[in-house]
Amino acid sequence: MTTPSISPEKARYLETLRQDIEFTDSLCGEQLRFQTTWGLFSPKGIDEGSRLLLDHMDVRESDDTLDLGCGYGPLGLTLAKLAPKGTSVLVDKDYVAIEYSRKNANINAIGNTEIFLSNGFSEVGERRFDLIVSNLPAKTGKELYYLYFYDALVRMKPGARFYVVTITGLRKFVQKAFIEVFGNYKKLKQGKTYTVAMATFEE
Repeated sequence: MTTPSISPEKARYLETLRQDIEFTDSLCGEQLRFQTTWGLFSPKGIDEGSRLLLDHMDVRESDDTLDLGCGYGPLGLTLAKLAPKGTSVLVDKDYVAIEYSRKNANINAIGNTEIFLSNGFSEVGERRFDLIVSNLPAKTGKELYYLYFYDALVRMKPGARFYVVTITGLRKFVQKAFIEVFGNYKKLKQGKTYTVAMATFEE
């Protein structure tokens, strides 16, 4: 059997693709360094939706926060910097995302975090939060969104805020679902591509 061969030039190119991608960005006034890799969402830079979401959140310094579907950590690590007296929990169902979120927390010397694998809220337990955020995936069923929304509701402290960014085509669904689940809905920013919305929990 003949073993397939790869040219030296192609081998060198493939080796560069296996190296971590590195970049620095300013998020909510916080300068952060990131290492990412191919296969994670938006590996070459902060995506437009996450940036829009961060620009329209109200974060208090003692907030306990949760980043649902954290990827390599841009939302959750920014929240940890903005809320140094709280704990920022980052969860994702992708172990590579968790590995890079932990790596980026270390790179930026951010200690007030807990970062772990979780399929949605499955490993979050009974803890409750002041603020929950999610850059919701566009290509998934609305059933999953309902699971996320109801699971968020039971983990929100009185007065807690739940922020999401979605593709703008989902804004009407999010409005309907938020009113159904939380009893309220506020559109914070609608752009051509993404929309940021918020719901609150009031006892």
